[in-house]
Amino acid sequence: EMTVYGVSFDLIGKQPIVLLRTLDDGRFLPIWIGHAEAAAILVHLQGQEPQRPMTHDLACSLVASLDGAVTKVTVTELREATFYATITVRQGDHEIEVDSRTSDAIAIALRADAKIYAADAVIEGGQRRRLPPQLIGQSSAQARHSGHQPLVDSIEPNQLAGHHAQPVSR
Repeated sequence: EMTVYGVSFDLIGKQPIVLLRTLDDGRFLPIWIGHAEAAAILVHLQGQEPQRPMTHDLACSLVASLDGAVTKVTVTELREATFYATITVRQGDHEIEVDSRTSDAIAIALRADAKIYAADAVIEGGQRRRLPPQLIGQSSAQARHSGHQPLVDSIEPNQLAGHHAQPVSR
C-alpha cells in the first residue's frame, strides 16, 4: 500500500513529479506527471474546494451516481518509462477494473478515499529511475560530475509541495 508523500517539480525540465511512499518500509516511487494532474492532486492535498467540480471530482460523482465506489487504484506496470494503472470500481457484488493513466488514478483515489497500491516490480523499477539533484539536495557541481542520483530516503518534506507532516494515506 502506498501513500501520496507529495508533489514536486523537476527544476530542470519543469515537469511535475508525484512521490508515492510505501506504508510498510518507506520506499519511494517517483512518477512524472502532467501539470493539470499535478494541480488536481495538489488542490486536494491542500484541502482546497474548487468552485466547480474538476474532472476527477466529476468522475467520482459519476461512479457514485451509478451506485458504485472506487475501492482502490493500482500502479500495475512500468514499461518504456511509462507507468500504467487501474482503477477498481465496485458496484454491488460486481468489481470492474478500468485502465487509467497513473496520475488520473491517483487524483481519483484521493477524492474517493480509496487505497493506492503498486506492484513490487513497479516500485523497484521506479526506484531505479533518476531524480533531479535539486529534489534530493545535491549541489549542481556534484550533479555535473556524477549525473542525476537515484532516489534516496533522505528527501526532506519541505522539498515537496503538498507534503504533510503525516503522510496522506488513501
